[in-house]
Amino acid sequence: MKEVILTDAQLEVLEYIYHKLQLEYERVAEALDFTCTGCPDNCCDSYFQHHTYAEWAHLWLGIRRLEPEVQLSLIARAKSYLEQCEQALAAGQRPQVMCPLNDEGRCVVYQHRLLVCRTHGVPATLTRPDGRTFQFPGCFRCQEIVENLDKNELPVPVERTLLLQRLALLENELLDNKRHLLPKVKMTIAEMLVHGPPVIPRTDPSK
Repeated sequence: MKEVILTDAQLEVLEYIYHKLQLEYERVAEALDFTCTGCPDNCCDSYFQHHTYAEWAHLWLGIRRLEPEVQLSLIARAKSYLEQCEQALAAGQRPQVMCPLNDEGRCVVYQHRLLVCRTHGVPATLTRPDGRTFQFPGCFRCQEIVENLDKNELPVPVERTLLLQRLALLENELLDNKRHLLPKVKMTIAEMLVHGPPVIPRTDPSK
């Protein structure tokens, strides 16, 4: 097995994607006068799953910059998170457990947070390769703002399609154009922590 590691060039592309999505988020949030300040909810306890080796590898770049004892503490939290999620799922409920990376309301690897963490909240659209388009209304607080506005006052939602296409191309390059041969990623952040950095089978088993 070999670890999946982003090259400097690939890291630059991923950070560009994050940056552009962040700018789009800020555009829509500003137009709606939307902020998270004072919100009674916390998106960090939402049950999100993530789908790329690239983001998994990028997350671990941030984890490895932490002190070893902090890393161990986060992994212990992640294991507890998974146990609580398993109990909720077994009861037929959607888990609502605080992310193990949240420490007193702040993400301990903020610069390495994943795409969903950067874009959740405001309205967005996404068109799949099969042509099917999805509309994301945003969080409950954002939806309340939208309901009180006229249609002509609404900003154009964040368009995720082109940037996620760019992410898919990056993912394929990162995996030596063998993405279709590898296990699909469908993991919570906690699972990414417990599993450790992403690894895949070596192309040449002798190496």
